[in-house]
Amino acid sequence: MTQAAAMTAGELMALAHTAGAGAGCPRCSALLCRGWESMPGGFDRSNLRCVGTLRAPGDDDPTLAEFHPAGTHGWSDNAPIALGWFPYNRCDVWQCEGCARPFLRYTEYGGYYTDERIREVRAHLVVNPPPEPAPT
Repeated sequence: MTQAAAMTAGELMALAHTAGAGAGCPRCSALLCRGWESMPGGFDRSNLRCVGTLRAPGDDDPTLAEFHPAGTHGWSDNAPIALGWFPYNRCDVWQCEGCARPFLRYTEYGGYYTDERIREVRAHLVVNPPPEPAPT
C-alpha cells in the first residue's frame, strides 16, 4: 500500500456526510461497528480501500492518552473520534468499495496478540481537540 494522505477533521467529517450513515451495502453490512470492534475474521478486506490516514507525519511515538470529556471510554459507541489522541492517531481511513461508507482501522498490539480493530466514522463524533499537555 502506498503512503496514504493525511486527513483533517473537516475532510473526515465531509467523507462521513457524503457517504451517509447506516447499515451499508452487501459488501460492508457485516461491519456493525459504531464503536471499536475487532475486525470480523471472515470479512473480505478487499471490500475496503484506504483513502487516507489520521497518523501525524513523522510522529513515530504518538500518545496513548485518550480523549473522553463526557465520561465515555474506548469501547463506547458515542466516544468522540478525537484526532491526535489514541487510538485515532494510529488510524488509517477506509471506505467501502460499494457504498463509500467510511471506517477507521488500526492494529492493537498487546503482549501476546495483535488485534485489527475497526470503527465506522460518524461525522457528529469527529472532534479536533488540542493535544495532550506536555508533562511538567
